[in-house]
Amino acid sequence: MCVKYVFFIITGNANYFHYTKQGGSPVIDGVDDAKEMVNTRQACTLLGISDSYQMGIFRILAGILHLGNVEFASRDSDSCTVPPKHEPLTIFCDLMGVEYEEMAHWLCHRKLATATETYIKPISKLHAINARDALAKHIYANLFNWIVDHVNKALHATVKQHSFIGVLDIYGFETFEINSFEQFCINYANEKLQQQFNMHVFKLEQEEYMKEQIPWTLIDFYDNQPCINLIEAKMGVLDLLDEECKMPKGSDDSWAQKLYNTHLNKCALFEKPRMSNKAFIIKHFADKVEYQCEGFLEKNKDTVYEEQIRVLKSSKKFKLLPELFQDEEKVLSPTSAAPSGRVPLTRMPVKPAKARPGQASKEHKKTVGHQFRNSLHLLMETLNATTPHYVRCIKPNDFKFPFTFDEKRAVQQLRACGVLETIRISAAGFPSRWTYQEFFSRYRVLMKQRDVLGDRKQTCKNVLEKLIQDKDKYQFGKTKIFFRAGQVAYLEKIRADKLRAACIRIQKTIRGWLMRKKYMRMRKAAITIQRHVRGYQARCYAKFLRRTRAAITIQKFQRMYVVRKRYQCMRDATIALQALLRGYMVRNKYQMMLREHKSVVIQKHVRGWLARRRYRRTLRAIVYLQCCYRRMMAKRELKKLKIEARSVERYKKLHIGLENKIMQLQRKIDEQNKEYKSLLEKMNNLEITYSTETEKLRSDVERLRTSEEEAKNATNRVLSLQEEIAKLRKELHQTQSEKKSIEERADKYKHETEQLVSELKEQNSLLKTEKEELNRRIHDQAREITESMEKKLVEETKQLELDLNDERLRYQNLLNEFSRLEERYDDLKDEMNLMVSIPKPGHKRTDSTHSSNESEYTFSSEITEAEDLPLRMEEPSEKKAALDMSLFLKLQKRVSELEQEKQSLQDELDRKEEQALRAKAKEEERPPIRGAELEYESLKRQELESENKKLKNELNELQKALTETRAPEVTAPGAPAYRVLLDQLTSVSEELEVRKEEVLILRSQLVSQKEAIQPKEDKHTMTDATILLEDVQKMKDKGEIAQAYIGLKETNRLLESQLQSQKKSHENELESLRGEIQSLKEENNRQQQLLAQNLQLPPEARIEASLQHEITRLTNENLDLMEQLEKQDKTVRKLKKQLKVFAKKIGELEVGQMENISPGQIIDEPIRPVNIPRKEKDFQGMLEYKKEDEQKLVKNLILELKPRGVAVNLIPGLPAYILFMCVRHADYLNDDQKVRSLLTSTINGIKKVLKKRGDDFETVSFWLSNTCRFLHCLKQYSGEEGFMKHNTPRQNEHCLTNFDLAEYRQVLSDLAIQIYQQLVRVLENILQPMIVSGMLEHETIQGVSGVKPTGLRKRTSSIADEGTYTLDSIIRQLNSFHSVMCQHGMDPELIKQVVKQMFYIIGAITLNNLLLRKDMCSWSKGMQIRYNVSQLEEWLRDKNLMNSGAKETLEPLIQAAQLLQVKKKTDEDAEAICSMCNALTTAQIVKVLNLYTPVNEFEERVLVSFIRTIQVRLRDRKDSPQLLMDAKHIFPVTFPFNPSSLALETIQIPASLGLGFISRV
Repeated sequence: MCVKYVFFIITGNANYFHYTKQGGSPVIDGVDDAKEMVNTRQACTLLGISDSYQMGIFRILAGILHLGNVEFASRDSDSCTVPPKHEPLTIFCDLMGVEYEEMAHWLCHRKLATATETYIKPISKLHAINARDALAKHIYANLFNWIVDHVNKALHATVKQHSFIGVLDIYGFETFEINSFEQFCINYANEKLQQQFNMHVFKLEQEEYMKEQIPWTLIDFYDNQPCINLIEAKMGVLDLLDEECKMPKGSDDSWAQKLYNTHLNKCALFEKPRMSNKAFIIKHFADKVEYQCEGFLEKNKDTVYEEQIRVLKSSKKFKLLPELFQDEEKVLSPTSAAPSGRVPLTRMPVKPAKARPGQASKEHKKTVGHQFRNSLHLLMETLNATTPHYVRCIKPNDFKFPFTFDEKRAVQQLRACGVLETIRISAAGFPSRWTYQEFFSRYRVLMKQRDVLGDRKQTCKNVLEKLIQDKDKYQFGKTKIFFRAGQVAYLEKIRADKLRAACIRIQKTIRGWLMRKKYMRMRKAAITIQRHVRGYQARCYAKFLRRTRAAITIQKFQRMYVVRKRYQCMRDATIALQALLRGYMVRNKYQMMLREHKSVVIQKHVRGWLARRRYRRTLRAIVYLQCCYRRMMAKRELKKLKIEARSVERYKKLHIGLENKIMQLQRKIDEQNKEYKSLLEKMNNLEITYSTETEKLRSDVERLRTSEEEAKNATNRVLSLQEEIAKLRKELHQTQSEKKSIEERADKYKHETEQLVSELKEQNSLLKTEKEELNRRIHDQAREITESMEKKLVEETKQLELDLNDERLRYQNLLNEFSRLEERYDDLKDEMNLMVSIPKPGHKRTDSTHSSNESEYTFSSEITEAEDLPLRMEEPSEKKAALDMSLFLKLQKRVSELEQEKQSLQDELDRKEEQALRAKAKEEERPPIRGAELEYESLKRQELESENKKLKNELNELQKALTETRAPEVTAPGAPAYRVLLDQLTSVSEELEVRKEEVLILRSQLVSQKEAIQPKEDKHTMTDATILLEDVQKMKDKGEIAQAYIGLKETNRLLESQLQSQKKSHENELESLRGEIQSLKEENNRQQQLLAQNLQLPPEARIEASLQHEITRLTNENLDLMEQLEKQDKTVRKLKKQLKVFAKKIGELEVGQMENISPGQIIDEPIRPVNIPRKEKDFQGMLEYKKEDEQKLVKNLILELKPRGVAVNLIPGLPAYILFMCVRHADYLNDDQKVRSLLTSTINGIKKVLKKRGDDFETVSFWLSNTCRFLHCLKQYSGEEGFMKHNTPRQNEHCLTNFDLAEYRQVLSDLAIQIYQQLVRVLENILQPMIVSGMLEHETIQGVSGVKPTGLRKRTSSIADEGTYTLDSIIRQLNSFHSVMCQHGMDPELIKQVVKQMFYIIGAITLNNLLLRKDMCSWSKGMQIRYNVSQLEEWLRDKNLMNSGAKETLEPLIQAAQLLQVKKKTDEDAEAICSMCNALTTAQIVKVLNLYTPVNEFEERVLVSFIRTIQVRLRDRKDSPQLLMDAKHIFPVTFPFNPSSLALETIQIPASLGLGFISRV
């Protein structure tokens, strides 16, 4: 087989193959192909590629050549075929080891997959040829990658790689007669590489010299950034090409037309050929190149069909071929470029019917242009991360002739490459450079004390003039000293000599110090011996003194013990005597009390026994009488029953067949029984009344028995009464028997209902358990769903917050642009006014202090009525908006008037109701007041007084609850105050109902007693005996008894109605329980159906269905709760009205009580003299001014006001309060023209002040604070409920009543945003010169930096002036800013936003300079930065601003400092760096690691392999490729509402403001 394959390769001539004959010159003179083939095979063997693999490589190359000879025959316009037994395809299939039919089929067909089916579609001849070429290039590219991998494996060493050297050929600029997609990509790469060379050589070097203001002549060079933008920018050539490739019917012609429409006559580097519509011209840095559009789309797509690759992978006879396609997903490292310097591109295979998951399918979707651009960007990142060195190769002639040099061509190449400018810069440059501070620190040893001046720059100049005589050898820049070659070495030699002399002096001093130290040691030893001896003597004397003192102490305690013991004995004896005496006295007193108590108990029991015996005797007599009477009645009843029984038996015998009649009678009996039941219920009620009546009669009988002796004539009357009593007793006995039967039936009914309720409760409990089980399952599912939904919700909220911040930032940027255009418009308007000296007709002369140049907010220019109409026609659109605003304000005013009218009508209605109630009460009080009615009224008054006290106590509790929980949700349903109010109202309503019922009962009883007992005529002139006799006489009267009976019947009816209501409530409760059980059954069935449906559904649909059901359930519950809440609100409003009526009645009763007090009850008190103070005027918090004084007000309060005096001497925000009080007065007058004029004049005045003094921080801060305070006042007193929560009642009275200034609030908010942005710019201008010097260059911790390397080059320095700044300077400036803002009364939240912006500026500028300066990237500098950042954090803590978000803005700088300090060796260190530096981008991390420079011996340079490891780990991080932070970025600002507690009526206007024409109202 190998011999056959070699035969195919050798016998085939180069002109035979399509891929090798297109050049037209296959033979190169002087080159032996056979010899080169031998050398190639030897090189492959040397690199470890075996002979079998070499033959496989040749076999694949032969197959590619034969594949290029495969031809296609067209069937029609949309299909083609391979000729049968086509020789080139047969050879290709034999070489590759694949089936001929399968390869021939897939070369002419492709597979299309849809969602459900797969289609095989034929392709046209042109598409088949393109697919063949793409397959050949794909095989060749994989073979090339395979060879490169084997070469890398062979060259790989076991030694750890610390760095690498990459060789890149950048000179490949191509221009031919026909230039296509390949030449376009090559020239695009050369443009990028040439730009990198220009940036590295020209721009940075010349910018350094120009920044340092060194005498320098600028060297012009070609900047090719516009050409790169034309190719790769948005809507560039590559973007339009990719877009056309995505179109279904995209073509080269349509792409060319898009290029013409987009760039022709718009970009100077893009041209169109005169005679062609399918080509375009781009002006590159070397020459113009004309590109032909034909073939661009196909080459950009470069489509390789997956079915063809699958056929090649299925080869089993050729093992090397599948191995190539196994590694096709491998991505090359950015630094391992191809030998030619161009990154190989992967082809884009079409996805088959079942695509493989993974990254490969995604990569294949990219076009060739997109892949080439990504590879080029990776190459540029690699070049930027390394230190490039350039070798320029000059082509001697264009004909490749030896010993021929074309001078013009060489000069043209030198100019195009920028070599001449490079030589010029190197000849005039200064390779060594030092900053003045570094030079001073390094060569301070060469200076004398008198040479050191306060100015470091002058000091360095004086020293250099002494050390180096030739002034051309150095130059003084703005912040650096530049040296020519060799001068730094000369200075180092002088410094070393100076240090050597200093070392000798140090040695001399050290030796003297050692001898002195030895002497001091000997002296110290002698002193120590003396000290010990003297100490021993002192200790002996101290011991003697201690013993003496101990003896005295022992004597003292012994004597004290004896005396104390004697005192204790006397005291114990005295206490014992006192205890015995007191016990004896107490026992005597106890015995006396015990005897008295026992005697009282005996008396109680004796009297109780006598009373009980008397009661039992009376009770036995009454019971005996009742038994006799009942026995007699029972006998009579028994006789009647026996007679009826006999008659019925006889009747049955006579009438045997009358069962039907008996059934009818039985029905009648049942009906009568029903009537009987109702009568029994009535009689039961009557029984109660009769029992009370009998008790009264018993008392009457007792009284009559006692009066028998005194009234003998009334005996007959008593007998008749006894008969009547007997009748009543008989009726009472009947009612008792009926009551017993009714009670038995009621007990039976109650028992049945209890059984039914118990059964229902059991069913209810079972249903509840089932429901709880279902709810538990639903809750488990809902909890899982809610957890997932909460995660999604958190992510969506974060995204929404980011979008909101972006929109807010975009809006504020538009405001900034609008303010800039507005300033430009004002400037142009001023210039026009200066140019046009003739004033406009119709304008009147105004005050000299008022400028006539008003902005678009000015609506009140003084124009005569004759010219009003034409001028209004010419007014801008803003004027029309203002007129619409005035119309809106009038409509708002009309709505407020209608609301006030509605409120007044409602108040009048309430008044009418109260008057009607009063009239009704007066009508009830018209009859003459009697004794019982007076008692009733007094009782009612006492009850109302107690109710009033209860209501007052409940009101106090409610006020306490409201004051303790003062929050926006206090009045919400479920809040404590809301619950307290609801409970109180319900209790009040229940008590009212109870009181009403009690009043009705009392009234009925009082009426009945009055009619039954009291006489209708004179009752006050008779004695007690006569009253008693008259009562007896009248009780004997039947009419009086009938009236009492009627009163009792009324009472019985009332009790009967109560019983009926209780029965109805019981039945309603039973029905509600049944309804609840039925609803629970329905709910259970519904839950079971839902559970069965959910179990049938898949898991995802099950979750969605359960979630939907839960949402509907919660929605229904929410609606029910809303209905209940509305009902409760209605009841609350009704009860409030009732409470108002009761409170007014209570007040009237109290007034009536005061009027009833006689004058004699008032105690005359002595009158003492009282001082009568003068009542001060009650101000309404408004300021009145005249319309013509408006400009004077703006001038004195805004234009000529000094912020320093106002901030120190007056209250913060005083101008804002004054302006708002003036607006309030205009609103009070309902003058819309005055309000509009004042607000627009205020806005224009603030703009003029900021335009005039916009660079002064105090002015900008002052007017930002006052603008925000004015905005807050407009919100606080707008009358909207959201802004009135924190107001006092007095402040609520000061709200605006006629106008809605919401649009002006928006205008003021926009003005505040513009002032804030201007404040940030002022802060940035002040802080920018201090940041780099204070945060980076100044050594806050002395001695940490150590010795720096000699001649270290730096790229930039940000010291803007000759002086140097320290960290203390920055902190002092921050303190100054903070104190000024606090003095001006700026809102705390706004101060936090300003501090956050300041810290962001500090962090961004510091980090940007750190990324551009190699000398700052060291371990010691990282420690300095950490210390400086900690000082800034300490400042935040001192000012209580840690929660302002300012610390988070310093996070990138903190992480950069940590990156300089951490270890940078192992993989664990790389992982730690990747997790730590989450605020830094990948480009910033790599840049810091590349710039890291060791300063001390214990530091090491970062290895290139470590940087590669970092890049690989951070490859998946999605962050911005931008290296530097945007120091000009301004965070979006917000103005949270901050109400003021200051009362407007207490504000005094100082005379220093010159506002005497304003008066307080």
